[in-house]
Amino acid sequence: MSSEHGQSLSNVHSSIATENKTGWRRMLAFIGPAYLISVGYMDPGNWATDIAGGSAFGYKLIWVLFVSNLMALLLQSLAARLGIVRGLDLAQASKNSYPRFANFCLYILAQVAIIACDLAEIIGMAIGLKLLFNLPLIWGVSLTLTDTILMLFLMNRGMRKLEGFIISMIFIIGVSFLVEMFIVQPEIKEIAKGFIPSNLFKSDHATQQMLYITIGIIGATVMPHNLYLHSSLVQTRRITKTDEGIRTAIRFNLFDTTIALNLAFFVNAAILILAAGAFFRNGYFEVAEIKDAYKLLEHIFGKVAPTLFAIALIASGQSSTVTGTLAGQIIMEGHINLRIEPWLRRLLTRLLAIVPAMFTIIYFGEEGLGKLIILSQVVLSLQLGFAVIPLIHFVSDRKRMGQFSINTWVKILAWGCALLILGLNAKLVIDQLKDWAAAYPQSGFLIYGLVVPITIAVGVLLVYVFLRPLLFKHKDMPAQVPHGLATAITDLAPITYKTIGITIDFSKNDKDCIRHAIMQGGKKARYKLIHIVETAGARYYGTDTMDHETQSDVDNLEKYVASMQELGYHAESKIGFGRPAKSIAQIVKDEQIEFLVMGSHGHKALKDLIFGTTVNSVRHKVNIPVLVVKPQ
Repeated sequence: MSSEHGQSLSNVHSSIATENKTGWRRMLAFIGPAYLISVGYMDPGNWATDIAGGSAFGYKLIWVLFVSNLMALLLQSLAARLGIVRGLDLAQASKNSYPRFANFCLYILAQVAIIACDLAEIIGMAIGLKLLFNLPLIWGVSLTLTDTILMLFLMNRGMRKLEGFIISMIFIIGVSFLVEMFIVQPEIKEIAKGFIPSNLFKSDHATQQMLYITIGIIGATVMPHNLYLHSSLVQTRRITKTDEGIRTAIRFNLFDTTIALNLAFFVNAAILILAAGAFFRNGYFEVAEIKDAYKLLEHIFGKVAPTLFAIALIASGQSSTVTGTLAGQIIMEGHINLRIEPWLRRLLTRLLAIVPAMFTIIYFGEEGLGKLIILSQVVLSLQLGFAVIPLIHFVSDRKRMGQFSINTWVKILAWGCALLILGLNAKLVIDQLKDWAAAYPQSGFLIYGLVVPITIAVGVLLVYVFLRPLLFKHKDMPAQVPHGLATAITDLAPITYKTIGITIDFSKNDKDCIRHAIMQGGKKARYKLIHIVETAGARYYGTDTMDHETQSDVDNLEKYVASMQELGYHAESKIGFGRPAKSIAQIVKDEQIEFLVMGSHGHKALKDLIFGTTVNSVRHKVNIPVLVVKPQ
């Protein structure tokens, strides 16, 4: 059922065993991926749209949250099914089904969605820090860069630790709002009426405002990058690839998704109910700003409610930031075949989100941030069709999904969700273009010469994404993976190295490096023992440096050379000065070394980020094989 492809999130792929477990232990083995997904359904973007909807329309939009949650439950279960059955995430499946240019466009749109989501998290975190510690927003936005370190730590502790962190954040959010519900004491009867749908297709201003917030709620709830993420995270579970094993995995992941997303619905409903009970009921009808909500809570209920509100806000933003990084890695590797380090991927995404946040604070003041959050959620909704439509096509494909392809009634529900999302988005775009044309008649060239053509181009791409799997059924693109595909092996003659380099740092790893080197060349090869002097003097004066440390290093290196010569090996010393990577690469070139053996310090990811990795730098500077020996 699967085609050739690289493993999605390869560092944690199939890292959690589910076989040989029974009862509740087996169910617990599958629990986790949906909780990482659920934090995206209760991030600061949701807070802004829920507060705006609750304060402006009371309990009337609870039905929108409920419908959005049902849509999310359906679509996330389809994403999980794709990952379990075909062993592909959504981006990989798209890469195999659409041409390269279409995949590049889908990548750009998905990346915009992730940046929009990250933007909401940045603003939410910054507002939370200001509310609790009175930290200026611009400093709070800047501090959000430091969560890259948290991301590194969690990723290197394993998937279970990451899931544990997320669940603890959800617990903090849930408890905070549970307490706040007791403080606000909402009207149960009015809440029940909120599940009755309202007409969103009237032409009056109030309905247009309701539609805008509704689309923001949908965009904040059914997030496009969560579909990519879920199709990948389910593959962290190691399952038996039999019909029964796949069926079991689908069933347990449905339990996981149902529980996690219903928790997210209760949190979102609690935020909207909090806004309706605290603000709408007291005559505050336009509370779109999170910080205004905090102040009003303090004014109406005292200190406890707003403090819990701020703590939950920080927990929400911090947990959501983790899932955005993973989703970014998935779409980059899947759509455009590019793999970079997660911390760099995180840093780039965060910087791209920080720029508009900083710009808004500087030019529009802090008051513009609330509107920016809601706009970011509308952007998410506009991008949703580009993830939903391919997903439905893939899980409907009987040839590749086999007996696990979705049945007719699920297809009808899925396409119904897609049509609802696309219909609401189309109405919003048309209304917005009309409003801009009426409000800015002097900017007609900009609107009709730039905005309208871009809108049409995006619409054409959406039609293409829908039609191609129907018109070119089962014609997959050539599979591409970040590391290429296997080629035929016809000759395995051994390679003989004449000159082998060994980097020496006078650690306990030196002996292992030398042992591995002589295994490659035996007594016929010549061995160059390389040591780099890194003192300040060595960096400035190079070969003219003869301080105490340099002389000591030369003497120690000669002892290694003498020992090897006594054992019958051809060895000589080579001293370099200054930056290790550059000096080693220069010696490799000058001495015509054919094979290099290097010792690794065995640092964890955080130390590598702080101190740098010589091994990694060297391998990019030389064009010969490099063997890295880790300490035992």
